[in-house]
Amino acid sequence: MNFLIFLGTERDSTPPHPARLGLRVARACARRLDALGLDFRTIDPLEIALPSPFKPHFSYAQGKAPEQLENLARQIRAADGYVMVSPEYNHSMSPALSHLLNHFGSSLFSYKPSAIVTYSAGQWGGARAAVNMRTYLSELGCLPVSAMVHVPRAQEVFEEDGAYPQEAESARWDDYMDRTLLQLKWWATAAETQRAAGTLDAPGAFTKDPSQRNAP
Repeated sequence: MNFLIFLGTERDSTPPHPARLGLRVARACARRLDALGLDFRTIDPLEIALPSPFKPHFSYAQGKAPEQLENLARQIRAADGYVMVSPEYNHSMSPALSHLLNHFGSSLFSYKPSAIVTYSAGQWGGARAAVNMRTYLSELGCLPVSAMVHVPRAQEVFEEDGAYPQEAESARWDDYMDRTLLQLKWWATAAETQRAAGTLDAPGAFTKDPSQRNAP
């Protein structure tokens, strides 16, 4: 199993404090995936030069998109599932995360699962953003598993490297996060089995023309 962890923050300054709180959460997810024996890679929007003005990957002539977009498209296509890490902005997901994902058509994500992981510096843990993300990820084609991870006061839960400041808390948080990540693994295994058996008899995924979804 091969998973991509999408980091939903590109702010690398203070305030807020500590800077890039989401990176701690993404690293915590990476630690749990590793403990479960799963391969992963973290996708950091700060490391990707997106086209400006906006031009999605699929709007370029085939093979003519910027290399970073082509490379990420290959990784998305090859992955078995996705972990989406986001703070909350106005009861919605991170603009940095949606901007990154919007560059790619659902054909790259479709028929694979995703896991929603949200966080905050305050008490709600980004839970309201998670509700918004269910709709978004379903439209993208990578349906989110039912369990979710919400991390309130993430700066107190995780150190900069994603470890716990107090080891006594590790078992409780590990169990909580594994509930979601093991669901992700289960559904990813099921989807991979269908693909390997050639029994995924499903219509083609939406790529670029909205009229593909029009009623007759």
